[in-house]
Formats: sequence, structure tokens, C-alpha cells
Amino acid sequence: MFNRILVVCTGNICRSPIAEVLLKARLPGRDIWSAGTMAMVGDGADPSSLEISAANGLDLSGHRAQQLTLPMLQHADLVLTLDGSHNGWINSRYPQFRGKVHKLGKWRQDEDVPDPYRRPKEVFEMVYGQMDAHIGDWLAKLK
Repeated sequence: MFNRILVVCTGNICRSPIAEVLLKARLPGRDIWSAGTMAMVGDGADPSSLEISAANGLDLSGHRAQQLTLPMLQHADLVLTLDGSHNGWINSRYPQFRGKVHKLGKWRQDEDVPDPYRRPKEVFEMVYGQMDAHIGDWLAKLK
């Protein structure tokens, strides 16, 4: 069973915080957290991420970005990335974790979730819907 799930994006302020709270809402009791490959350490979630999440009943107000670390990867049972660059970043530095690193869009032809950073709110809404669908795909495997 996957009890410790790490979600990874680039800055840890847009995509991965949303995916983290979506997973927490659907998998209560699991240890779920997020980090970035180039995190904006200490920053809160992007205002559009906060807004989209709040509109869907999810609270990102306490989120603070953190850099992905080796201990995080060691602790995780499953690492979900938002696009192929994150897989490449992790696998090139820590090839021993290759078997537990998968894209969130794995069950939809390994689809990437585009980075909405500094893009219009509509892009954040599209990304939210895409991640919500991908997480739905994972739920059947994680329950």
C-alpha cells in the first residue's frame, strides 16, 4: 500500500500544492506532501492556485514551498510528478528511486500537466481539472 505520497513540480507553488490537497481530500489518513525541483522555498501558494482551490473547497493558505530532498524521496512510497522534466530531474540525480517515480498523468498516456505559473486564471482552472482527473485515475490503484 502507498501510505506516503510525495507530489513534485517545479516551484512548489502552483501544481503540486493543488495535487497535494486534492490527494489529501480523497485519501484521508495518508501522509501526503509536496516539493519542487526548483522550489521557491518559503513562498506560499500562487494566488491563482489559492483561488482555484478555495473555489473547490480546498485550503492552501498554510502551504509553504519546499525544495525536494533525498530524505523526502527516501520517505515516500510513491512519487507523483507533474511533467517529464521532473521525472528526468529525479531519475538523473537519484536513479535508485526510478521504480517509485511516476507522472500524475501515467494512466492517460503519461500526459504532462502544463505549468500555469504567470498564466491567466483560465489556465489554472484547466490545470486543476486535468489534475483532478488524473488523481481520479490513481484512486483506483491507491485504495
